[in-house]
Amino acid sequence: MSQARLIEVETAILSKNDALAASNRRVLNALGCLALNLVSSPGSGKTTLLCRTIEALGEAPLAVIEGDQQTSTDAERIRATGARAIQINTGKGCHLDAQMVGQAIDDLRPRPNSFLFIENVGNLVCPAAFDLGEDAKVAVLSVTEGEDKPLKYPDMFTAARLAILNKTDLAPHCDVDLDLCEANLRRVNPRIEVIRLSARTGEGMAAWTGWLRTRLAEKAQ
Repeated sequence: MSQARLIEVETAILSKNDALAASNRRVLNALGCLALNLVSSPGSGKTTLLCRTIEALGEAPLAVIEGDQQTSTDAERIRATGARAIQINTGKGCHLDAQMVGQAIDDLRPRPNSFLFIENVGNLVCPAAFDLGEDAKVAVLSVTEGEDKPLKYPDMFTAARLAILNKTDLAPHCDVDLDLCEANLRRVNPRIEVIRLSARTGEGMAAWTGWLRTRLAEKAQ
């Protein structure tokens, strides 16, 4: 296939996805539902963070869409907290798309003025290009990954509204410079917001849940 044909095919796929994402967004906006697309590399701690977030939000209405290539392990962990969750297995696919998410929204029937968390497939490349109808992408970056990840994968961190520096309890053992990591995030995206936290110890969770509640309140205005 020629390069021109590849570009044509890719453009058609993204155009169709964007139309479906716009439909998802209309549905979610009508409900006043705050949808967040959690993106990261594998092993960043997204699922643990989600479980702790569900616990911290208490009785707040919410639902979760879990994306993985295989297994339902993460969805089972989410359901163990009492939250509603749907697992999407993408097989050889490296990301969720708007059609998959739209079908999951139909099945979940999110409640009005609720949170919808979409845990994307662990991948710092493909999910950056695919709009799912979310209000914002939240990039989760483990401190164990090093300070240079934002520079190596700029598209993802440029697309994100918020970056969560997770596993900060491990920072002293990883010889990582958190200030440099933040500087690199803002080098690729000057407007990005950053929260440092440890899902394991709970440090920084109040800042994260506060951010969530503020965004939901803004949506209701």
